[in-house]
Amino acid sequence: MKRFKLFICAAFLCIAGQNTVANADKEEERIVDYVDPKIGSEGLGRVFIGPSMPYGMVKPSPDCTPSPNSGWLPMPVQVNGFSQVHVSGTGGGPKYGNILIQPFLGKLDNINHIDYRDNETIALGYYATTYKNSGICTEITTAAKASAYRITYPGQGNPALMIDAGFFLGESPVPDAREAQQFVGSQVQVISDREVCGYSRIRGGWNNGRAYTVYFYLKTDLPAVETATWKNGNISDAISQYDSGEKTGALLQFPSDTRTLNVRIGISFISELKAKENLINETKGKSFDDIHKSLLNEWEKLMRRIEIDPHTSDKYKRMFYTGMYHTMLMPSDRSGENPLWTDPVPYYDDFYAIWDTYRTSTPLITLIDPQRERDIINSLINIYKRDGYMPDARSGNANGRTQGGSNAEIVLADAFVKGLEGIDYHQALEAMLKDATVDPGGNHEAEGRGGLRDYTELGYIPHGTPRAGNRTVEYSYCDYAIYQVAKGLGHEDLAEKYLKQSQNWKNLWRDDYEHDGTRGFIMPRDRDGNWLDSIPFGHSKTRKPSFRYTPLTFEGPWYTPWWNMFFYEASSWEYSLSIPHDVEGLIAKCGGAGNFEKRLDKFFDKGYFNVNNEPSFLSPCLYHWIGKPERSGERIHEIIDANYNDSPKGLPGNDDSGAMSSWLVFHMMGLYPNAGQDYYLIHTPSLRKTSLNLANGKRFTITADNLSEKNIYIQSISLNGKDYPYSAIRHADIIKGGELKLKMGPRPGEWGKKMFEKP
Repeated sequence: MKRFKLFICAAFLCIAGQNTVANADKEEERIVDYVDPKIGSEGLGRVFIGPSMPYGMVKPSPDCTPSPNSGWLPMPVQVNGFSQVHVSGTGGGPKYGNILIQPFLGKLDNINHIDYRDNETIALGYYATTYKNSGICTEITTAAKASAYRITYPGQGNPALMIDAGFFLGESPVPDAREAQQFVGSQVQVISDREVCGYSRIRGGWNNGRAYTVYFYLKTDLPAVETATWKNGNISDAISQYDSGEKTGALLQFPSDTRTLNVRIGISFISELKAKENLINETKGKSFDDIHKSLLNEWEKLMRRIEIDPHTSDKYKRMFYTGMYHTMLMPSDRSGENPLWTDPVPYYDDFYAIWDTYRTSTPLITLIDPQRERDIINSLINIYKRDGYMPDARSGNANGRTQGGSNAEIVLADAFVKGLEGIDYHQALEAMLKDATVDPGGNHEAEGRGGLRDYTELGYIPHGTPRAGNRTVEYSYCDYAIYQVAKGLGHEDLAEKYLKQSQNWKNLWRDDYEHDGTRGFIMPRDRDGNWLDSIPFGHSKTRKPSFRYTPLTFEGPWYTPWWNMFFYEASSWEYSLSIPHDVEGLIAKCGGAGNFEKRLDKFFDKGYFNVNNEPSFLSPCLYHWIGKPERSGERIHEIIDANYNDSPKGLPGNDDSGAMSSWLVFHMMGLYPNAGQDYYLIHTPSLRKTSLNLANGKRFTITADNLSEKNIYIQSISLNGKDYPYSAIRHADIIKGGELKLKMGPRPGEWGKKMFEKP
């Protein structure tokens, strides 16, 4: 009974501390109070639940076994400790989970201190939990490059702290296992009774990347009365353990009457001294509550870039602002933290992956934080200068891995056509052309365009090259991105070449193939031009097994590597509707507007649409191109109602660094970008009023008059008081500021028969 009382006391201190911070200076309603990091944390979402600054390099959070990508799993799973670097919403193998600390009670004679949560608090910029066994309460907040812990011990036992430089996520006993992180080395040194430093060196993970090193400098506000270190599980009283390719760590014992211990951990990818500098610059003279308040202020400023009707339901406020929040967790701003070169330009890492984020996350950041997007793009161009290629994905200072197209080209084109300033677009075009002209050879999973020679010679990628189908389709769109930048810079011949290449998707369009009453699909073809109804697999010289390929095939027999299938993470039903740069040409291939509408209806009504992956992101809006934007609105709201909510399972798929979340944010506003192009499609919003507070000081407001559960159809639109009959709006018209007023009614009106006025 005595232990139970002490446990309750610790839990109370933990929760009370959080409430003190959350309610401080609350004179008006704060947007950050509607951000719920738990949304999408369970199920398929895999979002990071710990505290983070916008695009923060340091993301401290509990690690609940080495398996989850974000580190966290819901109770009652064990907690190994709290590490300082994580990613958010990713699929595939884990990455990071470096520099683990764990408070415990006991002597310094054990390195295993797993405990279990009795409760936990998860809020923007704050995490807290109380352990069942020890009664220890741990609170966490963070700055951009240094984390802050406030640990409350129960007032009995032997308060202590473990620092594990060898821990990481995704560990596998199989050497060089695909997508598993692999240990390289670690080092630890007790500098004084308040200071510990060291590093962890790990390779592999989702991008199968080269080794990266995370350095740390840890400082406590109370002196330890005893210290120890370990190497390979062997504890000693030595003050340091050098790197010999074995796991190392340190143990600190504090006075028996210790109640509250403040711990600060500076992180760096450069050196231990740089980690110390980061800690000093970001936390010196600041209390735990000061650091948390600064974090909240940074997020509040960003969140106020979009203000929604204050009468919006709390549920929708949580969904909307949490979606914004998720979009701005990654990529990670590591400017000044690049161990590979020291160019005085921004450096961003953890593009995870552009194949996921270019469609919605990039356009959202461009709209609400264009200076940030400029820095991200300049980082992509600088990576090209130094590493040879822009990434499609990058993590741990290493490119990898490509999933389809060389999609950084679409990011650059999106910025170019929207007039984003401060970017050398001539050099950007050079980087784009490197992707489009230089085959990466054996490194095609890390960068560039795999199968490029066949693509340029045949006009498509034949079956036999991994992901031949979606690569052909996506390279066509990437070529269109090159066309736009080349044309805008005055390179007419170059533009004409890539405009022609952007039609290569048609070379895999099989006009006569019929499935479920629908004719025409992107289908496999060999290098001799023959269509393949059956796909061979295996490498036997005597037997030639095969399996039938249909527009619903996602993968072959269990022994066929999913990574090497004709399409990546989608079916031909999905990819045959994913031609964002040439929807008019797609409609013609489908037999005209009437057949196209029937095809779309079948796609959604029969469940061929896949809500949890990016190739289907644009599909609900395709009705716009046949003059029926009201049908787009119907589909979008059906999808949101059935698949999104404000619960821990509120995202229908891996958030993919904010891709799923930014899709929701745009659609709730009633806008949707066609990435790489300069316009947004207009449809029925979920919000009565949305105001964009633009970086140029102007304000653009979307108002849906009479919007209700009954009045879900746009009757007419005015732009700045003038009739606007079109179903899309240019980026340039938005950044001028003004008001887009939607008049809503119970039945479809005549509005939106055309997307734009024909030139």
